[in-house]
Amino acid sequence: MSFSFADPASKALPLHVLRPEEVTDFSAKQSGFASAWIAANGFSGGEGEALLVPGEDGTPAFGLLGYGTDAQRARTRFILSKAAVGLPDGTYRLVANLSESEMETEALGWLLSNYAFRKYVTAKQGNRHLIAPDVGDARRIEAIATGEVLTRDLINTPASDMGPANLEQAMRDLADRHKASVTSWVGPDLLTANFPMIHAVGRAAEGSPRLIELRYGSSGPKLTLVGKGVCFDTGGLNIKPGSSMALMKKDMGGAATVLGLAHMIMALKLPIQLRVLIPAVENSISGNAFRPQDILTSRKGLTVEINNTDAEGRLVLADALTYADEDAADLIVSMATLTGAARVAVGPDLAPFYCDDDAAARALANASQDVADPVWRMPFHAPYEPMIEPGIANLDNAPKGGFAGSITAALFLKRFVDRAPYMHFDIYGWQPSAAPARPKGGVGQGARALLQALPALLDL
Repeated sequence: MSFSFADPASKALPLHVLRPEEVTDFSAKQSGFASAWIAANGFSGGEGEALLVPGEDGTPAFGLLGYGTDAQRARTRFILSKAAVGLPDGTYRLVANLSESEMETEALGWLLSNYAFRKYVTAKQGNRHLIAPDVGDARRIEAIATGEVLTRDLINTPASDMGPANLEQAMRDLADRHKASVTSWVGPDLLTANFPMIHAVGRAAEGSPRLIELRYGSSGPKLTLVGKGVCFDTGGLNIKPGSSMALMKKDMGGAATVLGLAHMIMALKLPIQLRVLIPAVENSISGNAFRPQDILTSRKGLTVEINNTDAEGRLVLADALTYADEDAADLIVSMATLTGAARVAVGPDLAPFYCDDDAAARALANASQDVADPVWRMPFHAPYEPMIEPGIANLDNAPKGGFAGSITAALFLKRFVDRAPYMHFDIYGWQPSAAPARPKGGVGQGARALLQALPALLDL
């Protein structure tokens, strides 16, 4: 399925987007037959309503889509995609009194409403094509849609086909597409190159652990994206119960999300020196697995007491963040499916982020509203620092007590970034039940908000 707009020269059926208060006036301006048809079918402009209105020859003359009330739109993203799925296959054109940000969001939702993960099944594919709207940047919308599809496909692919080597290949394929460069350190090379914690976490798995680096662009501000690439997480020797292991193919959701964002940036040719770092591992169990009470020495030289091998994501990110910080960046962003505590705090739909810069946090929050990609600021709360200091080592990877789990994980990561401004996202990466333009399964979080905020964050 192409996630692009239809040829603008295509014959397209107009779809009038109406709020409830606009329906009466619109209907009064139509022919008697059309007005009667609208009334007879009870079209009210409510959220997700769709109606095709026939002409005198019986074929559709135009369509109506309900944009809903303010209250309905506050509860549902991608309102028009909810209506679009009820339309027959064909090519359509939106006629709407929407702002640029509203139109871009709804057009993106339309493109994404065609998404389904079909790698392992044969399924009917919808063909509801849309002419690019007159308002908004069509090329940008297409780049965002394609990046989101990349993220979803990577997360949805099971670990049998998305191990560390497969994730590296996906990164290389993306680099080839955009003429970027990729370097990787695999297996024992991680020790030679001083990435000891990435090696320790991934050494028990059949698929060799690795750090993968993509570089793109030679001028402009420096942006480094770091994504957690734990391709499957058994919990290690602190093995997860089966119910907690069921979704662990998505534990590389941070890596998938930064790759989707990287595609958006490169496809739009933003004037940025982009660097993407993905520590790709499988947290598995064998005779050489790292153990509870082990003390690991990180690339930075900080020692870490292992009090739970199931808190492995912060370990691999720590070495990657240290490496990221060695090349002075204007901004470092990490994205990770890091803690269950974040889900308890904000649920699956919000992407919590950590940032010490109030202006940057406001820019991101405002951008998230513009593009309907909700985020929520969390604190790097310094009084909790003692919770990650075990005494026997510099840091504790799994503080006892059960409080503030997402915050203490963020504080742990922050210890490995000294030079650059830093943001951290503790995302879920999964849509637990189907919603408009977001079927159940892998989903990107925070990437569109970041893309929208980049001009403010990097002074572009």
